[in-house]
Amino acid sequence: MIGSLKIDNFKCFESAVFDLRPLTILTGVNGGGKSTLLQALLMARSAAAAGGGAVLLNGPLGLALGEARDVLNWSAENPEITLLLAGMGSDEAWPCTFRLPHDEHALHLNSEARAIPPSLGIDQASPAFTYLCAERLGPRDTLAVSAEEPERIGVGVRGEFTAQVLALRETRAVQTRRTVREPLHHPMLDSPLLRLQAETWASDIIRPIRITAQLAAGIMASTVRFADASQESEQVRPTNTGFGVSYALPLIVSGLMTEPGDLLLVENPEAHLHPAGQSKLGRFLARVAGSGVQVVVETHSDHVLNGARLAVAQDQSLASRDMILHYFDRDQTFPIHVNDRAELNTWPSGFFDQIESDLGGLARAKRARR
Repeated sequence: MIGSLKIDNFKCFESAVFDLRPLTILTGVNGGGKSTLLQALLMARSAAAAGGGAVLLNGPLGLALGEARDVLNWSAENPEITLLLAGMGSDEAWPCTFRLPHDEHALHLNSEARAIPPSLGIDQASPAFTYLCAERLGPRDTLAVSAEEPERIGVGVRGEFTAQVLALRETRAVQTRRTVREPLHHPMLDSPLLRLQAETWASDIIRPIRITAQLAAGIMASTVRFADASQESEQVRPTNTGFGVSYALPLIVSGLMTEPGDLLLVENPEAHLHPAGQSKLGRFLARVAGSGVQVVVETHSDHVLNGARLAVAQDQSLASRDMILHYFDRDQTFPIHVNDRAELNTWPSGFFDQIESDLGGLARAKRARR
């Protein structure tokens, strides 16, 4: 696993170091650097794949970073970006260096990177490495299919291959990751089958549903249909089911497919979910991290955070030492740790305190109107 990431001259970071844990939660103000940290990890992955060649700034892994000059910190003294990855519990680090081409309007960077060991998880093949971006697909009547070897197909950056992943395992067309590991079994279901586990977790997190996924022969597409699990009902198209199911299902499926040593990066897991569902999803992600997977989550939801805290204090599916938060303010970041009771060691101003601020404002307004 990755134990720390040092970023020099990349976008808003002139120089910054972040400790990472099996579960790392990134939160804070808009434009504070949360997405930039995730993008740094994606750039490191791209550099490892490029083997010292050009790294594209737009396209791969859903990146849309613009021109070379857009990613260099404005105060950089030389046109060079460095990312330093250190293993967890190790003093050894692996640098990734990016140099701007002579044309600052170029859409790539020139990279140099040492071979990154598999233990860090950053350069593993999909689905051992998964990144789910904030712009996940909403409800679609049909979904795409990947032309990759079936064993290497994950849910996709936007969740676009989720139906294909489920269908391949239903038809036993793959040999790996066909079933869900025991630590990730829902407490109410013993069956290890991926679709059944995904149904049960989705029913708990979102609402009671049954899932059917199929490959549409001859048209290079896949379909997923839902039905109400609480009663006998016909299958319903995703467009008639609501956004929450389509947004959360790829995250649930990717989490259930993980193996120890995998790396899962997730942006905005809370999108389109009721607060109770957000909390349960945070609890689920913490369970995934507690099973030997490194999970990095960017979120604006205190419910996701509190769900993860419940996983530490109540479920004990994640050790407190294996969780860290980073709060991004406009000028600095604050690392936040939890103890065995999931209490936070610090609570910076602006860190999920809006409800107290609003309630105080309402109380003052009430007194003023008397």
